[in-house]
Amino acid sequence: MMTASPHPPQAGEEPPGPRPESRPSWLVALIANVKGETELPADSPPDAGAEFDREETIQSIMGAFESGGHRAMFIPAGKNLSEALDKYHPDICFNIAEGTQGDGREAHIPAILEMHNIPYTASRVVANAISLEKTLTKRLWRDAGLPVGQFQELYSAEESLHRGFHFPLFVKPAREGTGMGVDLGAVVSNNTELKKRVAWVIKTYKQPALVEGFLPGREFTVGVLGRRDVADFTLRPQLYGADGFHRFPILEIESQRSITPGVYGYKAKSKDLTENGAPGYLCPADLDHKLADRLHRLALRAHRSIGAKDVSRVDFRLDVDGNPNLLEINTLPGLNPSVSDVCIMARAEELPYNHLILEILDLAAARFGML
Repeated sequence: MMTASPHPPQAGEEPPGPRPESRPSWLVALIANVKGETELPADSPPDAGAEFDREETIQSIMGAFESGGHRAMFIPAGKNLSEALDKYHPDICFNIAEGTQGDGREAHIPAILEMHNIPYTASRVVANAISLEKTLTKRLWRDAGLPVGQFQELYSAEESLHRGFHFPLFVKPAREGTGMGVDLGAVVSNNTELKKRVAWVIKTYKQPALVEGFLPGREFTVGVLGRRDVADFTLRPQLYGADGFHRFPILEIESQRSITPGVYGYKAKSKDLTENGAPGYLCPADLDHKLADRLHRLALRAHRSIGAKDVSRVDFRLDVDGNPNLLEINTLPGLNPSVSDVCIMARAEELPYNHLILEILDLAAARFGML
């Protein structure tokens, strides 16, 4: 069991102040899969565990809890989770666990917490299961009238594509995140390459392949934070708009100079910001007001349409005409203070890391009647 160590304020971060008398103090358990410590199935793909968190992330998040006057502890997202919950009785859990196997692995921890009747942060069971299922997410978005490019899920390399597809196409696993299964080979230019890539995805990841029309334009990711009634409980009302949601600065991913030019895949995402081969992270993105507003509106609609809660990150790419298309949504966005996209956005607007974490915690606590 890990415990948090003392955390001096980060650059640009306010030191912890006295906790308002009206605010309760909780035992907050952080639940996560840690890189190098989480056991993976023997037949896992080579990039399995790409989504797992670093030790620095664990310590930084627990330090944020303590800065808000809470007691912090860490519980690994493993087979002994239920036993640990019964032993320590946390008041609320801060869930960033990705899971290790199965179609709905990101929904496993929320389901266990609901069985134990323990409050927890961010999206609940169904939304977490949907968001990892990229094909289902796109269907829901399409039915909600949101812009998604042409797509099709293939269970065999011998399946035929529907009419209307034109090369180049983009092929990736249908149920993975963090760029898993995505490299330069994901872009295919003919039927031979398509069949080879689909067969590789199905064999390596043991799941269907998602085939999409290749979008040649700029790539953005947009953070969503908040809820309609946030003004009733937040300590930072200035963060939120009249609808209860915060508009983070939009982050552009400039991948042409990355280790996988033009493709934001696992190898590029695994690079630290200043490391050779890393993409450019441009925040705030250089956008005209009209496009920025459209991206913010679409991200919020995408968040709501799958029932996401509190915080998410929505990825976009522009088509040949410069129109934004939704790619996917991350209902458990990374929270590494140095390299995660949402944290880059927060840093760009001088939102202290501790404040970001405490807002996510309070959003969940209020939803469960704790505030």
